Order: sequence, then structure tokens, then C-alpha cells
Amino acid sequence: MRWSNPRPFGTPEFRRQSRRRLVAAGGFVVAILLASVLLVYSAPEEKRITIYSNAANYSLPVLERNGDEYVGLLEVFEPLGPVSARANGPHWKFRYYEVESEFVAGKTRARIRNSDYDLPSNFLLENGRGLVPLSCLGTLMPRILGGPVTFNQNSRRLFVGNVAVHFTAQVSKTTPPKLVMNFTAPVNPTIATSPGELRMAFNHEAIVAPGSQALTFDSKIIPSASFQENNGAADVVVAATVPLMASFTNNGRTIIIEPVPQAVAPTQAPPPVPRPPTNAGTPAAASGTTTPGIRHYFAVIDPSHGGDERGASLTDQLAEKDVTLALARRLRQELETRGLATLLLRDSDATLSLDQRASLTNSAHPAIYICLHAASQGKGIRVYTALVPAEVENRGPFLSWDAAQAAFQLTSRSAEVNLVKDLQDKQIPARALIAALRPLNNISTTAIAVEVAPPSDDVTQLNSPAYQQLIASAVAAGVASFHDRLETGR
Repeated sequence: MRWSNPRPFGTPEFRRQSRRRLVAAGGFVVAILLASVLLVYSAPEEKRITIYSNAANYSLPVLERNGDEYVGLLEVFEPLGPVSARANGPHWKFRYYEVESEFVAGKTRARIRNSDYDLPSNFLLENGRGLVPLSCLGTLMPRILGGPVTFNQNSRRLFVGNVAVHFTAQVSKTTPPKLVMNFTAPVNPTIATSPGELRMAFNHEAIVAPGSQALTFDSKIIPSASFQENNGAADVVVAATVPLMASFTNNGRTIIIEPVPQAVAPTQAPPPVPRPPTNAGTPAAASGTTTPGIRHYFAVIDPSHGGDERGASLTDQLAEKDVTLALARRLRQELETRGLATLLLRDSDATLSLDQRASLTNSAHPAIYICLHAASQGKGIRVYTALVPAEVENRGPFLSWDAAQAAFQLTSRSAEVNLVKDLQDKQIPARALIAALRPLNNISTTAIAVEVAPPSDDVTQLNSPAYQQLIASAVAAGVASFHDRLETGR
């Protein structure tokens, strides 16, 4: 699964280099992005250090050597400026801008700016790559950079200069209460909810605790929040007695967290179907011989990618677009077996843009839109709903294309929670997540994205007919159990 991320990250040179050495991330995505956001269920979790600077924010792997933690020195400085390194026997010479340093394999004594510097453990040289103890970065980097560095070794988060993002948090006295969090810079957390809490994971933002890591509020509904940091990332966990939802305002500098409103039956006609801002086109051939508007569809299934867009390379031979199409066909069969008319947006290896997918769906007026993705990492199912920006410009009764989902977030969230519970009841690992991603934001009906990961470390099982049938049947059963409420919310 691949989510797009509109905010550039670092310099072009850094992005090229990061393909080899770094795990970089984006900003206000949407992605969460995607990105993300991807969320990976991995055990054990790989140790990482995250470095925040004005030049770039980036993560690097932490290596275990001789019972100590090490990191590659060239990789640490490479995103910050021009670097070079040269090995001559056991001697390793390192240059950052005009600052020269020399290290010797198996020794703790080094020379930096023509002065001696003692490492806490031996310098290591592996195939020309220089490794330094992680614990020394707080004192070694200022000597080379010539500026201040703040290093939290326990959480493996390092700040170069004054780059920290601060925030305030306050619960309003309104009914229902709202937790308003204001940040000094745009942020883009990955948001996940579970009973009793909402968790925001800041994997690539330099946020720091607001004085205290534990915050308490004079509210019975949102009583507290806590700041946590570990393994190069920071989390804010909001405790609550009711399900919560989040929205962004102020160009990503403000997050508003509030209770999910109770569902009510619609009392008036839905707003006009939003149209894409450009002439996206709606190629009917991509969805077979069906004609939206003539047949009443309960569900629209959207196999992600297709045609020129292969999606993720799950294995050397297996592309995401092929897995999602196979899953979509099985899911359509399972839903129609239950008497639920279903439209497949593509029933072949066709190329569809995001605007085309949304436009085809909105024209069909289904009760639910289901986008299918596949991932090689993690296990089980991840179900996403859209995180729609709060700042939208509507013109009279016409909805903004980028926030068409806003009026349907409640039913989308309910469908997501219902589906995740049904999957968990069937012993299928499942998790509910929120992400600002397309085309969910452009869909004017209940909309979810279902990302399927393999049941084990064997990625080829994604192509197993038995596993695909298990997932299709479970998802169809979960959606069918929510049928009446979805039809009422049309």
C-alpha cells in the first residue's frame, strides 16, 4: 500500500541519499500519511534514532555491537551537509564541511578539530563504514557542528539547534467538551483509536513535552492526556470515557479532539454530490458494463492501483494491484451472495485516477465505499477512515471536493468500528485507524479503506485463494451486519 505525501522532506540530494540509508517521512499529509502513513506490526521492533534539524528530520537504525548501541557516523551527518569519509587501514578520516576528524578502529581516542576526544566505547570500522557509540552523540556532534545539540538517549531522539515543536492543550467548557491542542509548527500524526483512548503518533515531528508529561483536565469525558517518547518517536495519548475523533485546523497547527457525535436519522435531503475540481472523466469501461444510476448499488468496491500503477511490490512477482483486484472480486461475490448489489470500479487491469474513482463512486450513490489495499508488512487487517481538514470552503449547498466526506464521518467511523469488532470476533487481527488520505476525503457516502496484510511472515499468502476467501467473507459479513444503518444514513 502506498499513500501519497504532498509535503517535500529535506533537500533533493537528501531524498536521493535516503533511498540507500535513511527512513524518511513526510509532513502534513495527508499522510499521513500515509503515510504514513504505513503502520507496521513488527516484533521485535527495530531500534532507531530520530534526528531533528532545520535541514531535515530523519531516522536511522541503531546497531547492537559488543553489548553496546552504535550508529553510522557518516549517515548521521549526511543529511546535514557535505560529508566525506576515507579508510586507510584501521584509520578512518571523516570530513564535514571544513571540519576534519580522525578515528581508529578498536580505539576510544579520536581527533576532532585537532583536539583529542574520548569515546565511551571503541570506534568500529566495518567494510569502510565508521560506527560510533550512540551514547556519545550528545557531546560528539556539537564538536563537529559547532552548535548546540540536545540528545534524549532513553527515547533516542536528538535535536540539532532550536527545532523543538512545543504545544499547549486545553479542554473547553463547551458541551460536549473539546480538547484543543495548539502546536508551534504544522504536525501530521498518525491517529489510532481504541476503547478509552485516542493515540497520536508523531513519528517525524520534533514535538516535546509541555513541561509535564502528564496532563489532567477538569473534564469527566476527557480527563487526561500523556506525552510519551520511545525508540525515536513521540506519542500523545488522550484518555476519554467516550469514543473520540480528531480534526485539523490552522494549516496543521491545531488539532481538535472531541467526542464522536451520536448518530441521528437524516431529516433532510443530503447535500449535492461534489464534483472534482478538474475534468477528471469517468471511464465507464473501467467498471465493466454497469451503468451508475440505473442499478441501485449498496456497495462500491475500489481495488486500489491498476494499469500503469502497480502499487507496492509485495514480492518480486506479486504486485499490490493484482492482490486488490482478486480480493475485490471475491468480496463482490460475498456481498452479492448476501443480496447486496455491488459495483466494482475496475474489473480488469485498468488505470484510474483518484478523482475518477471518487467521481464514479459519487455518481453511483452507494451506501458504502470500500477501498482495498494490500501490504507486505504486519499481520491481519487495518481499517481506515478519512481525517478531513476542518478548514474547508463550501459555497452555499455545494460541498468542497476535498472535504466531501465531512458529512459522513460519523457513519464511516461507526462502520469502521463495527467491521473491526466483527473481524476480531472471528480471531482475525484488526485495527481501526484514521488518516487524511484520498480518495476517501472526496467520497460523499460512508467510506472506509481496508488494508490486508499476510497472516504470517510469508507474504505470498496474500495471493492464497484460501486466505483471500477468508478475508472477503469476514469483511462482507461485517459490512452486511451494518446494512440497515448504512441504508438509513444514505
